[in-house]
Amino acid sequence: MSQSAIDLPSRLLLNLKPWRNAATWRIAFSGGLDSTVLLHLLAHPATTESLPALSAIHVHHGLQAVADAWPEHCRAVCAALGVPLQIVRVQVQPGASLERAARDARYHAFTEVTRPDDVLLTAQHRDDQAETLLFRLLRGAGVRGLSGMPRQRPLGKGHLLRPLLDVTRAELEAYASEHGLSWIEDPSNLDRQYSRNYLRHQVFPALTRRWPQAVATMARSAAHLTEAQGLLEELADMDLREASSVGEFAWLGLRSLELASLAQLSDARQRNALSHWLEPLTRLPDTDHWSGWEDLRDASGDACPVWRLADGELHRAGGRIWWLSGRWLRTLPVAGTWQDTRSPLVIPDNGMLSLTGQIPDGPLQIRYREGGEVMALPGRGHRDLKRLLNENAVPSFVRGRLPLLYKDGQLLAVANLNGLDGGAIGNWHLHWQPLNEDQGLS
Repeated sequence: MSQSAIDLPSRLLLNLKPWRNAATWRIAFSGGLDSTVLLHLLAHPATTESLPALSAIHVHHGLQAVADAWPEHCRAVCAALGVPLQIVRVQVQPGASLERAARDARYHAFTEVTRPDDVLLTAQHRDDQAETLLFRLLRGAGVRGLSGMPRQRPLGKGHLLRPLLDVTRAELEAYASEHGLSWIEDPSNLDRQYSRNYLRHQVFPALTRRWPQAVATMARSAAHLTEAQGLLEELADMDLREASSVGEFAWLGLRSLELASLAQLSDARQRNALSHWLEPLTRLPDTDHWSGWEDLRDASGDACPVWRLADGELHRAGGRIWWLSGRWLRTLPVAGTWQDTRSPLVIPDNGMLSLTGQIPDGPLQIRYREGGEVMALPGRGHRDLKRLLNENAVPSFVRGRLPLLYKDGQLLAVANLNGLDGGAIGNWHLHWQPLNEDQGLS
């Protein structure tokens, strides 16, 4: 038995040492070589050492007829090792990249099953890391992409961990051979129309013939870039703290940043900070689409620019940039009549209203701004609602969502705006609690 194969179990347990207190170690088990070795490496110590509960999950994509036999193979392997197995069938959405669609479906399944204090273990190794680095380099990735696959990251309510990133494919093959393991050979792995397969079967053999240490040095480069990305994230945190002052309309519950703080940074630091801020909210734009940020930033003061991204929009208003997604971008249905004003009113797709103080007599109606509204104010006469909203510096994207309270066709109050919320004409106030992203908007 080779030294590398002897050393592999202890190396793996050393990599997993910080995670010994997890509730569960769940192995992403495709049935292929890599995950078969990972499962076998952990199944034996799980019977002799105090480790987290060990289980496996197999995601069945149903993309090939031959794959229908794989769940049964995985079931047999897990039964022989005494490891519980969960089989999840997923529907892969059609798209330009079948590889990406299958990966998205697989990781969605992983996210769904990962509970608090669970760790999902995947079997990517050092050769995979080198392939990822080269693949992303050819696509023009930046530091974040070229840092490769992270050793760990949040997943669902738990974490994803890749404990074999310092292990080579050759070491895994040697271990499998020496222990007589059997595994699934996915025929699609030989199809060189897929970019990763082309790199694996055509490019890397040529590279390693010329530079035998290519895989190791590329993985080392990915580690250096991971460190660089960490520094960029620290810088982004510093810049975002400066731009994260609480604004006048914080009650909207929306994510926003102070534009002036960002604008004084260099262009590169602006992109770095915004990328860090946007990363959990949307798929990030590629290099060509960052001109949308410059257009939003540099628009004239009276403009209401919008930068449309994959999963939402950035708006500029009141000296701030605002992230809008979900129901904030949908057309509102008609609000209607408020029958029992003593109880809060849930407004379709727009949060909740309540009245405090000496509640005015009904019947009352809730409407939204259409243009041309006029409001009577004590001591000021009749005023155009548009001018009143301008005086209060209400962001443009809020104006069509602000609930307006009417009685007998007369505009009585505009929710949440001091002096317009009912207090000026009576001893009562109209309160609006908008929906926010924590309530399902993102």
